[in-house]
Amino acid sequence: MKSQNPVVNFKTLICGFILFYFFLPAVFGQDSPRFQQEINNLIAGDSVVNKENIILFTGSSSIRVWNDIRERFPKHNVLNRGFGGSQMKDLVSFVDQLIVPYHPRQIFIYEGDNDIGAGKNPEEVLKDANQLLLLIRKNIPQEVEVLFISPKPSTARWGLKEKYQDYNQLLNAWTKTKENVIFIDVWNPMLDKSGNVMKDLFVGDGLHMNKKGYDIWAEVIGPYIK
Repeated sequence: MKSQNPVVNFKTLICGFILFYFFLPAVFGQDSPRFQQEINNLIAGDSVVNKENIILFTGSSSIRVWNDIRERFPKHNVLNRGFGGSQMKDLVSFVDQLIVPYHPRQIFIYEGDNDIGAGKNPEEVLKDANQLLLLIRKNIPQEVEVLFISPKPSTARWGLKEKYQDYNQLLNAWTKTKENVIFIDVWNPMLDKSGNVMKDLFVGDGLHMNKKGYDIWAEVIGPYIK
């Protein structure tokens, strides 16, 4: 009987270890989901948050970089929990950290912009919105309003306007079938008389808004806050 070559066995062992090391995370999942560090930074100061009658805003970077949101609505206890670059599915993943613990009086959500920008179809984004609402309703009383802010138009993504319009129509119709779920249209107020996006509402990247853009948002969203 021939003895096994120890060099071959050692190489086999090393190859097996490499395969195990690199493919194990793919099988069992990454150690921390995307955005977790940003979420950790957001909630790090929760001990000093006034949790009485919170008006919660969450979603992607258009919420995150709305730096004067509290000053815009000084009569309300507004809390900004936006996280940049997020999509609807990401908020689904973090609903237990960014929404549920605050027991908000109202929940304003801005997602869908990056979803469509990343190539998702409107029906897929709406499916994620429905999943998000189910999770919220599982943990938050039914009488709490959930307000979905429509994706905005932008010069950077104007080439996708038909997909955004389709999604906004779907989102609007869907909210009408739900109790205490509201659609807020910021798309049309940001268009000029010719139906084109107003170009002076954005910073240099053509995607994120300047003060004039947020002036429109504050005017549109303000009346919904209770």
